[in-house]
Amino acid sequence: MAGLVAAARARELGAEPLVLEKGDRAGGSMLLSSGVVWRYRSLETFRAECPGGDPALQREIVERLDEAIDWLESLGAPVVEQETGNPRTVGKRFAPPGLTEALVRAAGKVDLGRGLVPGIEPGPNEPWPVSDAGHGFEGPLILATGGFPVRLAREHGLLLRANRWSEGDGLDLARTRGAGVSSDLDEFYGRAMPALETVAEQDFVRLTQLYGRYATVTSYDRSERFEGEPSWSETDLVQQIARWPEALAWYTVEQGDLEERVRERTVGEMIDEARKAGARVEEADGTISVLVRASVTQTLGGLRIDERARVAGVEDLYAAGADVGGISTGGYSSGLAAALVFGRIAAEDALSRA
Repeated sequence: MAGLVAAARARELGAEPLVLEKGDRAGGSMLLSSGVVWRYRSLETFRAECPGGDPALQREIVERLDEAIDWLESLGAPVVEQETGNPRTVGKRFAPPGLTEALVRAAGKVDLGRGLVPGIEPGPNEPWPVSDAGHGFEGPLILATGGFPVRLAREHGLLLRANRWSEGDGLDLARTRGAGVSSDLDEFYGRAMPALETVAEQDFVRLTQLYGRYATVTSYDRSERFEGEPSWSETDLVQQIARWPEALAWYTVEQGDLEERVRERTVGEMIDEARKAGARVEEADGTISVLVRASVTQTLGGLRIDERARVAGVEDLYAAGADVGGISTGGYSSGLAAALVFGRIAAEDALSRA
């Protein structure tokens, strides 16, 4: 999302940006999401929910998101719900395909199947090599490569609940230039998913098992148990499951809790989706147990930036979206909101310096 946002804003300001998209389609993981763009109602709440995050970056999101959402609507992005349904947050739900189409239309030129050149380091006065053909890039560069969920999933045996090409190219390129990184590189946002070999992109939202608050959660061999109540987002719960062997856990629910609602679905409906997908579901003594595996949607750690989206330690380099760390440290906040706010900021600051 962040790259398209930056390009759309830059084009609106009179520039002719070029988006080099590594994947075979635009939209990255935004296209696979539920489309909710949200923020906490106040900076104080943001600080409480994500205590390790940079308060200056958090403030930018709180103060700028509402205007940025209005801007998305002005581009023709379709809103399907005017509220988030969460009393802690404010925002809107967009239809991901329509949101992607609106941003692509506004961004202009998007080259698919292109990207940063791995292993090539320009000299101090040389342009950035940014395509697989080795072409140089004149002017400021905005990194928005989606973080490194693919790498994290592979290294830790997690299911991938993100696009297939966000390997950390932006992070790696910036670090070769001496860029600073945040302290939360081991943190990620993800969901508990049915313990299948893979989950198809179109099933990411449908198969999510988001009822940990109603479940007894134990490791696969049931030797360990998640103690206490998970956070409202259940990000802490998923990160704990990821640390257990094979990133597996049992969600055991009492029959009486099957009608409890989480957002628009009941616990029972989510379990039924897991069962239909072929997941291991066991019933005994008035309980239902579902075998789940931790998945990664977005890495929370990444490059350190300032309030103008400038990467720490590297001149004329910007970052936005999941390539940025230090916003949600210790908790969880909307990745789409951060992509939207800092994508716009990056374009505005880069053009002001051109």
